[in-house]
Amino acid sequence: MLNKIAKDNRCAIYRVEDGKKTKVNRFIISSEESRAICNDPRVMGIDYTNKLQKACGNVMQMLQEQKEIALEEKETIVFNILRGGLNFGLREAIGEAFNWNRHGSSFISAQRARVSKDSEDWHIIESAYKKVYMPDVTQIVIGDVVATGTSLKHGLKALIDQAEINNTHLKSILFFTIGGPVTEQILEDVDQLCRRKFPEYESTTLCYIEGRFGVPSPDTDLSIKLTGTDLVRRDALMAPEFIESQYEDPTYPIERCVIYDAGSRAFWLPEYINDVQHYWQQNVELAEKGMTYEELLQERFPDVDSSRFGNVNLEEISNKMVEEFTEN
Repeated sequence: MLNKIAKDNRCAIYRVEDGKKTKVNRFIISSEESRAICNDPRVMGIDYTNKLQKACGNVMQMLQEQKEIALEEKETIVFNILRGGLNFGLREAIGEAFNWNRHGSSFISAQRARVSKDSEDWHIIESAYKKVYMPDVTQIVIGDVVATGTSLKHGLKALIDQAEINNTHLKSILFFTIGGPVTEQILEDVDQLCRRKFPEYESTTLCYIEGRFGVPSPDTDLSIKLTGTDLVRRDALMAPEFIESQYEDPTYPIERCVIYDAGSRAFWLPEYINDVQHYWQQNVELAEKGMTYEELLQERFPDVDSSRFGNVNLEEISNKMVEEFTEN
């Protein structure tokens, strides 16, 4: 299902080829920086956003070299869906990748929340802030973490509405995500809409960072999960480099989520650290009830070879992570 497009010391790019009829160009990308983010929860704060920015910049360079995208400086706008979009540092990534200074940035807020007893019923509860600038012909670059797609749907609708108000011709969308399969479903609808509304529209490109990850539902057989929020290795399509990197540390393949909460991971570390610490405390409790590392590994990432980790004590590695992430 993955066809290698290019690979060097910057990153690897794979095209998703699953027989699906779509005009969205779908890629899975892998880099040293993004593997560190998706594997190691110790990567946080400025270190996290710097790594994500570098990864996205390198991918854009390579996509441009391979003629998979054709960004032009004065047409390019970074569209930030607050606050998740700020994690990606795309304004700076574009500037460094192409030595540009005249590309623009626009912003819209979109805060989602569950508003009913239904654990899958997500709605936008705050969307008051908007500063959207567009040249006459616009190429959009976006980054966001996508689980349910609620914020993405809202943001893209607002983008297209504003383009029509401004009499702007949308030319292309390049989207980076740490996310799940709903991303491409949304972008397929957007691609069709843009082709109807904007005669000069050329392409929609989706870059999954390290993998197209699974999103657990209430029926997903996981001992620990946050439905509609977690991005998990189970039932995912992942870059081979990312799969191989799991063997670097036995904690990597059993992490609750490849990103946790992206906003707090970047901008409010006490909340993020508590989130990670809580998950590993839950694993301590599972171990005390008799669960082994091999059993949890089979539950969370059944595609890896447990024998390559040797004899791992779940309680020991979980207590070590709890200690490391306990706030003093």
